[in-house]
Amino acid sequence: MEILRHLVLLVHLVGFAVLFGAWVVEAVGKRVRVTRLMTYGLLVAGVAGLALAAPWGIDYEPNYIKIGVKLVVLLVIGAVLGIGSARQRRTGSLPSALFWSVGVLTLANAAIAVLWR
Repeated sequence: MEILRHLVLLVHLVGFAVLFGAWVVEAVGKRVRVTRLMTYGLLVAGVAGLALAAPWGIDYEPNYIKIGVKLVVLLVIGAVLGIGSARQRRTGSLPSALFWSVGVLTLANAAIAVLWR
């Protein structure tokens, strides 16, 4: 059971890496836009994160407050990606505040995972 949990954790980390990596590529290229790859990374990280939140294969009580905060941040990132994608389709451009908030919130979600004990 522990191996399965570690595999789900790996998938979760890959989803985060895809989301944040796609954002960094756009930021470094000075292209303020939301890509479909960011959405896919968010979806993979979210589904795997929800699977990790289940108390299977662990001997301790999960920190449900931390899980709830991470879920709220994930939903906000999803909302920003959705709003940004719709606006980008409609007008052809994306406000830089929406673009930068995706990166900041994604990094904040990772910081919560690592630093909150």
